[in-house]
Amino acid sequence: MKIAIYGQYYHNSTHESIEALLDALSLKNVTVFIENDFFNIIKHESNQPSKLDEFETFESLDDSYSLLISIGGDGTILRAITYVRDLSIPIVGINTGRLGFLATIQTNQIKSAVDDIINGNYKISERTLLCVETQPSNNELKKTNFALNEIAVSRKNTTSMITVETHLNSEYLTSYWADGLIISTPTGSTGYSLSCGGPVITPETDSFVLTPIAPHNLNARPLVIPDDTEIQLKVDGREEHYLISLDSRIATLHNSTTVTIKKADFEIKMVELLQESFIDTLRKKMLWGEDKRN
Repeated sequence: MKIAIYGQYYHNSTHESIEALLDALSLKNVTVFIENDFFNIIKHESNQPSKLDEFETFESLDDSYSLLISIGGDGTILRAITYVRDLSIPIVGINTGRLGFLATIQTNQIKSAVDDIINGNYKISERTLLCVETQPSNNELKKTNFALNEIAVSRKNTTSMITVETHLNSEYLTSYWADGLIISTPTGSTGYSLSCGGPVITPETDSFVLTPIAPHNLNARPLVIPDDTEIQLKVDGREEHYLISLDSRIATLHNSTTVTIKKADFEIKMVELLQESFIDTLRKKMLWGEDKRN
């Protein structure tokens, strides 16, 4: 079995998890590759750099990998998918961040989780992605034009609102007067969209949600749509440019640019332990049921 490890940071909150993961994997009959930049960070920060001698590195992935283990928070997983792309490599999320809806394995679970995963005792949750096209074409978005959580357009270099003219399958919906507009997948419904008042959507739901960011037209509300809908956006405002974000990646577009967003033609596979469920994760992370009256 060939396993990739990806991370972004090595600090107090991640040290124990990284050491536990490497120790657990070293006892298994697997070949482990660590992303090159992350490998160099670990080697510089680790108290036992010689421990890394048995691990190799990677700069890109191919379909020979059985798993990718992301160690960090949900943001690290969002970065990891730019390596996985359409290779169908399942992603394991170890949480050293804060909330962790995607990265759900905690530090004290690493050894038992590695045992279960190596033995095949896990399930796969397939997650829908969004993809974006622009007219005229934008070079910044060509290489990684997909997002697991959300695609959002927002104002740039101004405190003034923008107008987001929105069409669904070529039919005019509305023009949002707002700081921006979020188009979220079910996976992303617990992220940026949720903080702007959007609904929580279970991962297997075939839908997207449009959530305005601080809308001035107060009757504008989040809208759930089928995930086979093609969304077209045209932005206008006092400034000539606006921002588009794909998860954590940002590009600048001119107001003359038309943005088309639709369902990507591939999915991301998330590994879940057999005892896990989205409902259980949701209840724990959102503290549902913690009210003493329950």
